[in-house]
Amino acid sequence: MRIGIFQLLALSLFFISSFPAAVMAQDSTGLTRSAAEVAAESYRAGDFGKSAEQYEAIVSEALAQGRESAALYYNLGNAYFRDNQLAKAILNYERALLLDPGDGDIRHNLRFAQNRTEDRIEQAATFFLQNWFKRLRDLNHANRWAMISILFFLLFLACVALFLFARMLWIRKSAFYSGLLLLFLVIATNLFAFSQKRERTYRDGGIVMVGAAEVKASPDMNSNRLFELHEGTRVRIRNSDGNWYEVEIANGSVGWTEKKNVEII
Repeated sequence: MRIGIFQLLALSLFFISSFPAAVMAQDSTGLTRSAAEVAAESYRAGDFGKSAEQYEAIVSEALAQGRESAALYYNLGNAYFRDNQLAKAILNYERALLLDPGDGDIRHNLRFAQNRTEDRIEQAATFFLQNWFKRLRDLNHANRWAMISILFFLLFLACVALFLFARMLWIRKSAFYSGLLLLFLVIATNLFAFSQKRERTYRDGGIVMVGAAEVKASPDMNSNRLFELHEGTRVRIRNSDGNWYEVEIANGSVGWTEKKNVEII
């Protein structure tokens, strides 16, 4: 059964419109450069505490407008790191990496800051396909994956048109196999974009913000103490109960700590 050109166009519009609007949203603050320039000037002058305060004000203004910027979080993290506020530096590097996971400078500074933390926790073993998927996904951010997916889909449609309307057999065969590959790439890049969008929307990562945080067996001050976490350690928030978070650390250990000890990425 042959598909008409209008049906192909309608199919194209349907798939393009199915991309989540939030994935395609801009990732910039929309603010004038003057405030950021003042904060950068304070940083260059060595007044890192003042620079951090100024960047915090810019970030707060951007969040009030419903916007986030990886560059602002990165600069804020640098200011906090130079001001010896390790937990706040790691928190903002993590937020920057969440928005732009492919940025090498953010990853480098985050690893450098994490090497200054007290806790050394072994990573629990994970399925190799899960690690492979995450490494590939984090080569780009969600917006870019969405754009790449649209490009692959348009190329897929071109292959469908060639397969349906070309007269030469070798062209039709090439279009068929190329179309299959492009369809696979459309699915893969969509999965990458949706996975990153989900992480940005349902944030379950947190950073320990205090010098020492007790982790207990239940959300009760009188329950047994399981272990202690220190400033800058990353945790995964599994649940909450009143003023308590149930947290999981990299080695799989789970317990409860007070909410005031942790800030969500």
